[in-house]
Amino acid sequence: MKFIKYILIICLILATSMASAQVKFEAKVSKKKLGANERLRIDFEMNKDGDNFEPPSFADFDVVGGPNTSVSNYSRNGQRSYNKTYSYFLAPKKQGKFTIKQATIEIDGETYKTFPITIEVTKAVTKPNGDTAASDLAEESIHLVAEVSNANPYLNEAITVVYKLYVSEEIGVSSNWREKEIPRFNDFWSQNIEIKGLNILEGEYKGKNYRYVVLRKTVLYPQKTGSLKIEPLVMDITAEVRSNKRDIFGRQLMTKIPKEVTAGSRTINVKPLPEEGKPSDFKGAVGNYSFKVTTSKTQLNATESLQAKIEVTGKGNLKLFELPKLTVPSSLEVYEPEHKENIRTNLSGMQGGISDTYTIVPQYRGKYPVPSISFSYFNPEKEIYNRITSDEIVIDVIEGPTAGNTNSENATASTKQTVNPNTNTFAFIKTTSNWTNVKSEPFFRSSAFWSLTLLPFLAIPLAIMIRRKKDKRDADVQGNRIRKADRLAKKYLGEAKKAMGQKESFYLALEKALHNYLKAKLNIETSDFNKEKIESLLSERQVESDVVSDFISILENCELARYTPITQVTMQNDYDKAAKTISLIDKQLR
Repeated sequence: MKFIKYILIICLILATSMASAQVKFEAKVSKKKLGANERLRIDFEMNKDGDNFEPPSFADFDVVGGPNTSVSNYSRNGQRSYNKTYSYFLAPKKQGKFTIKQATIEIDGETYKTFPITIEVTKAVTKPNGDTAASDLAEESIHLVAEVSNANPYLNEAITVVYKLYVSEEIGVSSNWREKEIPRFNDFWSQNIEIKGLNILEGEYKGKNYRYVVLRKTVLYPQKTGSLKIEPLVMDITAEVRSNKRDIFGRQLMTKIPKEVTAGSRTINVKPLPEEGKPSDFKGAVGNYSFKVTTSKTQLNATESLQAKIEVTGKGNLKLFELPKLTVPSSLEVYEPEHKENIRTNLSGMQGGISDTYTIVPQYRGKYPVPSISFSYFNPEKEIYNRITSDEIVIDVIEGPTAGNTNSENATASTKQTVNPNTNTFAFIKTTSNWTNVKSEPFFRSSAFWSLTLLPFLAIPLAIMIRRKKDKRDADVQGNRIRKADRLAKKYLGEAKKAMGQKESFYLALEKALHNYLKAKLNIETSDFNKEKIESLLSERQVESDVVSDFISILENCELARYTPITQVTMQNDYDKAAKTISLIDKQLR
């Protein structure tokens, strides 16, 4: 019986081993030696479906495509065949020998691993990726182009950069493309225009018909004169070229060719604004504007208030210049203006209006003229300066005191009083004492002595409780980091408030406060900051879109401050807006 039992156990082990041997999971590469400018394809193949697939890290390569998943499941001669493949396209980071480590997957409750593969990367080759015909066709049929609306603008004149990917009808492009290098617009005020969906359009490029998609749209306002460089957009894409091979159904197979495309750098030659005919009150406005000064009323009583509004509307660099100031007679009390902006940005630039609204309170009866105000701007289309002057406004204060009626000297004299001397001047000084004997008990029997003696013993439980709370707080590493960052944010906001009126110091401190706040709340480092990531993370944490937009606009104002004059009012508005936005984000974060 024992012999039969051992035989059955051996048969069971052999059956299990045979079943396990039927599972295949292996890694295959397109080549084990390639040039630094070539792309490597690696496939992870299995003959049974599995779960929890984990690819290797690819630390020495950039993943330019994938993972692409393909599954084939068919029957031949009564036997079913199954194959599943995960494919990646890799670009080497440097020359040398590198090992692609094991990938893992779970199949039928068992974990399977691939063997490590060693890849040798040599110097760049003349014809990358072997298939010369397909590679040459992809090179000739795909173009990434940066179309600039005006390469010779004036200072602060709007231009647009539209990035288009042109693809000929002979080939295709897979959807797993990615932006490898994003253009930076140094020395420009910039704003991206949102693109909703990638629509495939038809057009011409160098006289040939192409399909194209618009990838990016950006509005730029140059902030310096001379030759300014726009850095290129670089993308990794996978071109799909028809091959001579066909599948079992007769369909033509596609050859996938990883490819790096770039729009190339562009140079913008920015012209200075002409000095001839420049008005003395010109403050940098470029575009086409209308200007007006209005008041909410022209007749009122003393101590009542009215609003005077200075408004510029039109198309141009609305966020990049100061409005003229309001001047009124000294008898009118004027408060700091409230600045408002109603601006939308599209491919033609900024459009809308900006305004400063002053609150004025007259103190005395009379008629007070508000002098005319002039506003100058440069029209780049007509290449001339224009000046608009408002009409003089007279404020009529009907009722109230009249200025200059009171004679201060007479009023002072009439209030003088005769002082009668008092003969008993030093009556408050006592000449006798009323000392009494005080008999006290010894200090060692007093209640004060016993209180001081027992106080340390009573303080021991309190000290233990405080120590436990301190230990718990010290152990909370994440909480301590958040509290520290919050303190830094408050500190920088305080420094920003102290630096009010000093543009560079104020916006530097304000930007540091916002960055430290984000480091605390979103657990990201300064090196990871960009507007798109901040917007994505805040939206994921269920912060309202209006609040996110306000936060992004404050960061943009901090960047903008380097290139444009900023008023005290704008700084105060940005400070108040930052404090309010941080408070709202705190309440809404989930």
